[in-house]
Amino acid sequence: MANVLVVGSGAREAAIGAKFLASPQVDAVFVAPGNDGMELLGLTPINLDVLDFEGLIDFAKAHVDLTFVGPEQPLVAGIVDAFEAAGQTVFGADRDLAQLEGSKTFAKQFMQRHNLPTAKAQHVESLAAAKQVLADWGAPIVVKADGLAAGKGVVVAQTVQTAQSALEHLYTQDAHAPALIEECLSGQEASVMAFFAGTQSVILPLSQDHKRRFNADRGPNTGGMGAISPASQFSTEQAAAARKLMLQTVAALEDEGMHGCGVIYMGLMFTAAGPKILEYNMRLGDPETQVLLPQIDNDFYDLIQNLLAGKQQDLRLNGQTYVGVVLTHPAYPAASKPALPVLVPTEQLLAGGEWIPAAVRNENGKLLSSGGRVLTLVAAGTTPQSARTAAYELVREYAGELAYRDDIGVHSLE
Repeated sequence: MANVLVVGSGAREAAIGAKFLASPQVDAVFVAPGNDGMELLGLTPINLDVLDFEGLIDFAKAHVDLTFVGPEQPLVAGIVDAFEAAGQTVFGADRDLAQLEGSKTFAKQFMQRHNLPTAKAQHVESLAAAKQVLADWGAPIVVKADGLAAGKGVVVAQTVQTAQSALEHLYTQDAHAPALIEECLSGQEASVMAFFAGTQSVILPLSQDHKRRFNADRGPNTGGMGAISPASQFSTEQAAAARKLMLQTVAALEDEGMHGCGVIYMGLMFTAAGPKILEYNMRLGDPETQVLLPQIDNDFYDLIQNLLAGKQQDLRLNGQTYVGVVLTHPAYPAASKPALPVLVPTEQLLAGGEWIPAAVRNENGKLLSSGGRVLTLVAAGTTPQSARTAAYELVREYAGELAYRDDIGVHSLE
């Protein structure tokens, strides 16, 4: 029997850990640092920070056979390089590969070098340069901070005034901050994710995140308010085009000598002129993970280990549609305090993989929120409508004082 270490603390890592634990080959799953709610899923949180590479490696050497890295910060900081140097089996992008997420400018230049379709963009490093691009291009326009921003570094400005405010805020913090100014594309967004190792890849079904805080895609960007997969509003032809772009991306990484393994997340916009790549992330998305992994019928431990061994894998799916609704603190994303009560899930809910904790702590036997995005409730159905109905039945029962969007997955009904 094998033990697995998952690095991270959110709902994504809870879902990954639960998927590993479902493998008959896996005896225990540790999550560093995890959260108290994960214990209800049979996972074991350990008090190690995601950037404590030395501590994580020492733990892995003593206790586990495989480490899977969830969040972007340790990937960009080189956790995979450190694990590999210590001779530990790890699944995740090394520092070179992680540049595709760590720098939006690097990613844009990568796309341009390999003729991967994307929005027109201009790199800037001062407020004056940014304002000149804004004056030349006008609005709507997109402002992107160059580095990691936990899903909140993008402002889609419908007016010049909004764009100017975003730029002034950015350059007040750092007068020489690297940023991208992009043309604003229109269409529906899709998330495309793949597990890969070298030239081998396993491409997952299309999913759709809902990034804005409020219904009808209004309000500030967040880490994600919910997701649906498969996203049935996209045609077979669109899904095939997305798959082709992912395969081109994997091949381009090899062409550039960027060998490695992990996850590629490709954010796509299906425009009237065809799909265009919005961004790359080098890890699974959250909340998309919560609706993607339940579809997989493969033994997840086998899937990852076989990829690492250079074996091409055939993906087996259960044919269900999944809707995940994120419950947040009402003040999110501006604030996450005071702590609010979290309703205790039933054994049936836990057994069905429908309750996935993100920011949950146990205080004297009571569950409380400990962050902005508190948990994800996930339900399955044979159709998008039945999955949505089941998900919102759970939401009404378990939301309590927590907030949520009530339109997750509606585009799949159009």
